[in-house]
Amino acid sequence: MKKIVTNLAWQILIALILGIVAGAFLYELADPNHALHSYYQFSIVNIFQPAGDIFIRLIKMIVLPIILSTLTLGIAGIGGSKRLGTLGFKTILYFEIITTIAILLGLLWGNIFAPGAGIDSSNLATTDISKYTKAAEELSGKPHGLIVMILDMIPANIFKAMTDGAVLPVIFFCVFFGLGLMSLPDKQREPFVFFLKVVSDTMFKVTNMIMRYAPIGVFALITVTVAKYGFSSLLPLLKLIVTVYSAMIIFTIVVLGLVCKLCRFNIFTLLKILKEELVIAFSTASSETALPKIIEKMEAYGAPKAITSFVIPTGYSFNLDGSTLYQSITVIFLAQLFGMDLSILDQIIIVITLMIASKGIAGVPGASILVLSATLGSVGIPIEGIGYIMGVERILDMGRTVVNVVGNALAAIVIARWEHIFDDKKARAYEQQYLK
Repeated sequence: MKKIVTNLAWQILIALILGIVAGAFLYELADPNHALHSYYQFSIVNIFQPAGDIFIRLIKMIVLPIILSTLTLGIAGIGGSKRLGTLGFKTILYFEIITTIAILLGLLWGNIFAPGAGIDSSNLATTDISKYTKAAEELSGKPHGLIVMILDMIPANIFKAMTDGAVLPVIFFCVFFGLGLMSLPDKQREPFVFFLKVVSDTMFKVTNMIMRYAPIGVFALITVTVAKYGFSSLLPLLKLIVTVYSAMIIFTIVVLGLVCKLCRFNIFTLLKILKEELVIAFSTASSETALPKIIEKMEAYGAPKAITSFVIPTGYSFNLDGSTLYQSITVIFLAQLFGMDLSILDQIIIVITLMIASKGIAGVPGASILVLSATLGSVGIPIEGIGYIMGVERILDMGRTVVNVVGNALAAIVIARWEHIFDDKKARAYEQQYLK
């Protein structure tokens, strides 16, 4: 087992490196005046982009069936609505505390290292962001924050929610369905619980099949990213990239590491266990690609199914540590770029806006940019400034996705420990098997 896992990790890492090399080569052909430009277009449109999209679609194909089966099983096994209420309160409380720390760290890091100071905006390339401003305008006529979160999580049509790939409404439905299933007599409940367990186990087998394609998918996606943007676009905003990534490293090692220590774990052990999922999440800039394996691994590590199946999917809407950390630094960066001094009150408004807006439009395409737009507007920073960072948005997205994945995996351990149902013996055995 260890050998198979190690081989997969190396395959993905090698695919990542080869993708960077291939992308850099193709980037040289991106100039429309280049003699081989037609080959660049053909390879991106007909080879690499489809190969990457196949991997993303395969993952999306299995995410909702896994959530439906595992979460319903978990809710049915929790032991009552009162216990579920306690679990939900602890989960949301933990998410809010950690997210707030991420926002505050981002503001602190932005103020200390001032990534936007001394940069002449006239020397920066800008990108058209009309599709994001249009989406922001469409949302402007709707209620925001807590009201939006409540409305969005209640599905008017569960089948439409599933078709749209909306995770939060599916979680809401599964909670009620699981509670209803739990209240049935054993004779009625047990056959369906057995069916759900078969579905869940089958989907995890399918996940293992799909992961065999992961190196190809990672290679294709990284190739497309580098071929489109190259490395020259990174240089003008290198200070912003370094600031964001250093903050993410500090948050992961120090903040999440301290949480691990309080729960009698080691953050580096967790990172080793998740190494394949982190490389995939980084390469694809999609948390969904890691969701099935994270649920499986955290359950194998000692967190009960009732915890992993509820906490981890919920975290995808409520526990976006990497995203809020990035957004808070970017707000400071753009303020400095436009020569604006943000007062303490302005930064308090930023904290509150990020805490609310990051939940209010979960699941909306380009949600991170929309949250950033709302935050910029709350303190009077021109929204057009977002166009300056779009050239490096993909690079920043890859890093924040990794932090989101680590944070949600750790959350399952924290809540299981808080509920006093974490299996330490199982965790030690898994460490010995996985890390030897």
